[in-house]
Amino acid sequence: MESGPVTYAIEQLGPRHVRATAWGPGRHELLDGLESLVGARDDSTGFVPSHPVLADGVRRYPGLRVPRTGRVLEALIPAIIEQKVLGIDAFAAQRRLLVRFGEAAPGPAPDEMRVFPTAEQWAAVPSWEWHLAGVDPSRARAAQAAARLAPQLERLAERSGDDHAAVHRGLRSIPGVGVWTSAEVGSRALGDADAVPFGDYHVAKDVGVALLGRPIDDDELAEVLEPWRGHRYRVVRLVGLSPLVRTERRGPRMARVDHRRI
Repeated sequence: MESGPVTYAIEQLGPRHVRATAWGPGRHELLDGLESLVGARDDSTGFVPSHPVLADGVRRYPGLRVPRTGRVLEALIPAIIEQKVLGIDAFAAQRRLLVRFGEAAPGPAPDEMRVFPTAEQWAAVPSWEWHLAGVDPSRARAAQAAARLAPQLERLAERSGDDHAAVHRGLRSIPGVGVWTSAEVGSRALGDADAVPFGDYHVAKDVGVALLGRPIDDDELAEVLEPWRGHRYRVVRLVGLSPLVRTERRGPRMARVDHRRI
């Protein structure tokens, strides 16, 4: 937070009620922005769950919201690290970097919990530390470029309000940040209920199976989601949560690459 690091715990008491406790210098700022953080300002007006899978999802998850943290860099760096690698490798890389460069979290936090490093700290991470974490040079360069531009990105997000298109243009102007990465930031930090992660390894296939009964590619995904424009990420999220959708996971998979050995 701008006012300092914070650790927080949120307990869901019901579909419309939560209880939050926070520790550290940034606790008051965190609690002041709690409504956005838990998605209370998410506006689903105009969303019509006109497919049985979506209608079932709305019924099962009546409290589903798209949150808005407003913390662009905290979403952008992880999204860059997750580009074109398996989740297990991306999360291991993030953990190593956070433990190495993040400060201890305030409050009654686990010993190895760390505060997300500042933009200045990310920009100063040496090349060999990215390498040891398993992050290849192209992703490392993109992450450090994002860190150097973090103040401008955060101001742009604050000024733009619900004009997510302006923020996405700013994000995609960074070398190494494309549609998928920008969409991940949109859904994680901006409260963008229309942020479609085109280029994702699973999304097109899963949405196609859920809504059409067969896998599709990104071009057809754009067509299928068009009736829900403004809420396309909401559709993707409901599909991802649905127990009614079972896609085949025994086909070709993305290969693991250990960038530390390259």
